[in-house]
Amino acid sequence: MTIIEVPGDWPTDEAGARAVQDALRARVVLDEPGPLPGTGVVTGVDVAYDDERGLVAAAAVVLDATNLAVVEETTAVGWVAFPYVPGLLAFRELPAVLAALRALRTGPGLVVCDGYGRAHPRRFGLASHLGVVTGLPALGVAKNPFVHAHDGLGPQRGQTAALLADDGEELGRALRTQPGVKPVYVSAGHRISLDNACAHTLALAPRYRLPETTRRADALCRRALREVAERA
Repeated sequence: MTIIEVPGDWPTDEAGARAVQDALRARVVLDEPGPLPGTGVVTGVDVAYDDERGLVAAAAVVLDATNLAVVEETTAVGWVAFPYVPGLLAFRELPAVLAALRALRTGPGLVVCDGYGRAHPRRFGLASHLGVVTGLPALGVAKNPFVHAHDGLGPQRGQTAALLADDGEELGRALRTQPGVKPVYVSAGHRISLDNACAHTLALAPRYRLPETTRRADALCRRALREVAERA
């Protein structure tokens, strides 16, 4: 487990964070298809909070994309870096997530975030922010839609419905990963197409609603917080 500190130049208020978002959003790359599903490695990242102590734990879990076996996993724990502001969650989570990624000996390949990429009120969610600052291809798979509604979609695995902005731009898709189960909400973050992001999500979710990357990273970061609490 890596213990981290909040970077000294990290934004401390909403205005500063929004200015950083505005500056980085122009660097998002959306014209690359990204790696092929089922090839190489793919890394899931997730975070958990200990609100009493003001701590955040991040996990990075590298899976072999061909069989979803765990290749490597790391965690990082530190102080929460930013207050809770809807639309700015990346500023709470990124220092810990980046520390967990830096601790990997394996190249992370494609990164799957529990959250949003383009399907975000400012079109720059955690997956986009992480992708831009690391240069890695990244996508977001969220459990719930943020602000973008969608039409109905059928009950079969693989069916989708577009998440549309007010101007009609498709920012993501509701995706049914298991028959008759609530969909997940997929969006491209950086250096991957939306079609490919959905294909990866299906490949990573052969049995459950959530991709294995998210399931394993969620369990790991929660365990890291429990270990810190047991030492206190």
